[in-house]
Amino acid sequence: MKTEVGLTAITIYLKDYQAPHYALEHTDLHVELLSDCAEVSATLRFKRAASAPKDAALTLLGADLELLSVAWNDQPLSADDWQWQGETWQFNGAGEGGVLSTKVRIYPDKNLALEGLYRSHGLYCTQCEAEGFRKITLFPDRPDVLSTFRTTIVADQASCPVLLSNGNCVASGKAENGRHFATWEDPHPKPSYLFALVAGDLAVLRDSFTTASGREVALEIYTAEVDQDKCDHAMRSLQTAMRWDEQRYGCEYDLDRYMIVAVSHFNMGAMENKGLNVFNTSCVLAHPATTTDAGFQRVEAVVAHEYFHNWSGNRVTCRDWFQLCLKEGFTVFRDQQFSAEQLSPVVQRLEDVAFLQTHQFAEDAGPLAHAVRPESFVEINNFYTLTIYEKGAEIARMLHTFLGAEGFRRGSDHYFKTYDGQAAIVEDFLSSMAIANGLAVDTFVCQWLRWYRQPGTPVVRVTSAWHADSKTLSLTLTQSQTSHAGVTPEPLPIPVRLGFIGETGELTTTLASVSASSHQLLLEKAEQTWHFSQVEQAPVLSLFRDFSAPVRVQAALSDEDLARLIRLDSNSFNRWSATYTLATREILALAEQYRRGDVRARQPQDSALAGALAAMWPALATSDPALASKLLQLPNLAYLSDQVSCYDPAALQRAREALLLQVLTPLEGSLQSILANEHMLTPYVYSAAAMAARSLEAVALDALARLQPEAAATMAQRWLSVAPHMSAEQAALTTLVHQQLPGADAAVQAFYARWQHEPLVLDQWFATQASAPHASARNTVEALLQHDDFDAAVPNRVRAVVGQFASNNPVAFHDMAGKGYDLLAQQLLLIDARNPQLASRLAGALGIWPKLDPARQACVLKTLDALLNESLSSDTRETLTRIRAAHD
Repeated sequence: MKTEVGLTAITIYLKDYQAPHYALEHTDLHVELLSDCAEVSATLRFKRAASAPKDAALTLLGADLELLSVAWNDQPLSADDWQWQGETWQFNGAGEGGVLSTKVRIYPDKNLALEGLYRSHGLYCTQCEAEGFRKITLFPDRPDVLSTFRTTIVADQASCPVLLSNGNCVASGKAENGRHFATWEDPHPKPSYLFALVAGDLAVLRDSFTTASGREVALEIYTAEVDQDKCDHAMRSLQTAMRWDEQRYGCEYDLDRYMIVAVSHFNMGAMENKGLNVFNTSCVLAHPATTTDAGFQRVEAVVAHEYFHNWSGNRVTCRDWFQLCLKEGFTVFRDQQFSAEQLSPVVQRLEDVAFLQTHQFAEDAGPLAHAVRPESFVEINNFYTLTIYEKGAEIARMLHTFLGAEGFRRGSDHYFKTYDGQAAIVEDFLSSMAIANGLAVDTFVCQWLRWYRQPGTPVVRVTSAWHADSKTLSLTLTQSQTSHAGVTPEPLPIPVRLGFIGETGELTTTLASVSASSHQLLLEKAEQTWHFSQVEQAPVLSLFRDFSAPVRVQAALSDEDLARLIRLDSNSFNRWSATYTLATREILALAEQYRRGDVRARQPQDSALAGALAAMWPALATSDPALASKLLQLPNLAYLSDQVSCYDPAALQRAREALLLQVLTPLEGSLQSILANEHMLTPYVYSAAAMAARSLEAVALDALARLQPEAAATMAQRWLSVAPHMSAEQAALTTLVHQQLPGADAAVQAFYARWQHEPLVLDQWFATQASAPHASARNTVEALLQHDDFDAAVPNRVRAVVGQFASNNPVAFHDMAGKGYDLLAQQLLLIDARNPQLASRLAGALGIWPKLDPARQACVLKTLDALLNESLSSDTRETLTRIRAAHD
C-alpha cells in the first residue's frame, strides 16, 4: 500500500496476510487514449470465495483516479454505496458476486513517476509491478487475484498506429474521427501487475519460433524507427532462450505471439508482462558500432530473464509481495545458468559472485539488511533489492547443488505442474523439491526455509589438522550468523564443495570410503567434523569451490597457501577467489600503513600476489584469456569497503594502485605482446573467444597506462580513431579519462561530437566521466548536470550521472567536507518530486555511512537529517529512515 506525503507510514506484515474475499473471474478493459487524458472503462466479474464471510466487503484499490461512474450488475451506484479511504475502495453489497463496472479518467502526460499508464515522447506505456495498476483503474491490485483479460485500446491512428496489450490480438479496425482500435485477449489468468499496454508510432522486427510441440510463435520487437537495426541480437537471444528453456526445464511458450517493446523512459531494466515485455532500451538495443561486449551480454541475459519469467513468475506467480524472491531469485538463477552456457561458465560464475560479494554482502551488513523473504515492509518498491534477486538466486543454486541437476529438474517440473495458474509461496517451491526427490517434506522445508527467513550473511570458520603419521586430515566447520531485528539465527544447510591441493597439484583423498579429488559436504549443524584418509601430504584446502554457498569464510590460509591455490588449483573459480583474497589482504595492509602515516608504506614491499601471478599468468593468458583478464582486475573499492571497519576511500585507492603496479611490472612484456595482437581492432564477432581476446587487450591497455602512460595514450587515441566497434572505443575512452592520460579532454569532446545523436552511447559518455576516480570528478558531475543533453526525466541519464557518481566513484563522492553528499541530496529532492522509485534507489548510496570515519559520518548524518525534514515520497522516506536508524 502506498503512503502519500504527509500521511503516517503503514507497515505491512506477512503474518497478517488474508486471502481475498472475492475471486475475479474475468476483466474487460476499454481504454480510450485522448489528446489530454485517458478514460478507462473496466468490467470486472467477481465471485465470493467459499471461505469468505457472507457479509464480506468487496475491496478494490485506486490511486490518482477521477472516478466518473460506478455500477453493480448494471445498476448505478452513488457515493453513499461505497467507502473510499486512502487507496482502499470498499463495497458492502457484493453478496455472492456479480459484475462491477467503473469508468475513470487518468492523465498519462502528467505521470512523471513512470508507474501505471504514462506517456513519454509520444509513446504510451505501462509499468504495473508492483502496485501500478491501481493508477489505471479501480482493481483488486494484488498478486493473488488472477483473472483472464480482454483489453480494447482506442487511439488516434496517425499518432498511435501501433496498439499492443497482453495475449493474442482478436480484433482490430477503424473507429470514428481518424481513430482505430485493437482488442487483445489473454486466456491465461494473471494478476494485474503483469498487465501491459503500449501505444504509439513504432517500427517492428518480425521473426518466428517453432516450439517443441510444433506450434509457430510470432516474435516481434518494437522500437523507434531509428533503432530498428539494433534488434537482431535481442531476437537471436530470444530464440536461443526459448529453445534453452524447453530443453533444460521443459517449459514451452503458450501464446501465439511474443512481443518486446523498447522504451527509453523506464524505471526498470525490463518487465515480464505476459506476452508483452516492456524493456528499457539499454536492455534490448545492441549493435557493434554502439554497444560494448558488456552491453551485448546484458541484452542476452535480460531477454532470457524476462522470457524465463513466463513460467517462473507468470504461469506460477507469487501469492503476495513477501514472496517476491520466489519469482525473481529462481529466475535469476535460471538466467545465470543460461548465460554460463552461452559464453564462459567460469567467467559468468566469478562475475556473478564478485557482484554478490561486492554489493549484496554489503547490503546484508548495512542498515538496509533484510531477509530474502522479509516479514514486513512499508513500501514494496524498496524491496526490489540485491538480497531478493542475487541472494535468492544463490539459494536456488544451493538447492541445485544439493539435489543435483536431475533432482533439481524433478523438483522444478513438480512445481510448475502443481502450481500452474496459481499464486504460490516459498514453501510450495521447497515442498516440490522435497516431494519430487522422495525427501521428508516437513524437515526439508523447515531447514531450507531458514535461508529465506534469516537476514545477514553466514560466517563459516574453518579449522583443520593433518596427521602425517596416519595420513589423515580432520576438518571442522563452524557456522554462525549475527542476529537481526529479533530473529534468532538457526543453523543453515550449507553445501560445501572442496578439494585438496598438494605441492604439485590436486590430491585424491578418501571420505566415507569414497576416493575423489573433490568432495561435497553439507554443513547443517552449528559445528561438524569430517575425517579424510589417504591424504599423502599436507594440503591447502580449496574451499567452497564455485562458491557453493553465499557465506563469508574464515580460514587460516597463509599468503603462501593462497599463492599455491592461484598456481595449482584445478578449480578455476577458486584460483580467481584466491587472487581476490590475497589482493584484498595486501591492499588492506598497505592502506592501513597509509592511514597511520607509517614510513614503511613508502618503501618497496614484497607481494606474494605479484610473485604468484608472474609465475603463471603469461601461460594462462594464452590458454584461458577470459580468466587471465579477470585475475588482473583487482578488487574495487566497493568490495574493499565491506572488508574494513573504517572505510577510507583515498587510502584504499592509493594502496590498490600501488599493488596493481607491483603486479603489472613483471608482466609488462606479456602485456605488450597481447596488445600487439590487435584483436580489438578486428571486425566485431559476438563469441566467447572473441570477447575474451578483447577483454584481455582492454585490461592490457589499462595496465600499460600505469607502466607507460604516453605509449598508452597514443594507443588509446589510435583505437578511438580506427575502432571498428564500440568495445574498442569505450575501452580507449575509459583508459584516457580514468587514467588522466594526455589527450583525454580532446577524446571526450570528439566522442561526444560523434555520438551525441545516440542516447545509449551518450549515457556511456556521461557515466565514464562521472565515475572517473579522482577528487575533481565532483566538479565534472556538476558540469554534466548542467549539460544540454542531461535530461532529468530520463532514468538512464540520471543513473549515468548521479548513480555513477554516488555508487561507483567513492573517491569523489566521499569528499571530506561532505560536498559529494550535498550534491546527492540536492539531486534526490529534485528526482523524488517526479520519480520516487528512482530517488529511493539512488538514496541507498548513503547506506555506507556507518563504516566511514567520524568526520564523514557527521556529514552524512547532517545530510540525512536535512533530507528527512523535507516533504518526501514514501519510497525515499522509508529508505532514508532505515539508513538513519543505524545511528539510533
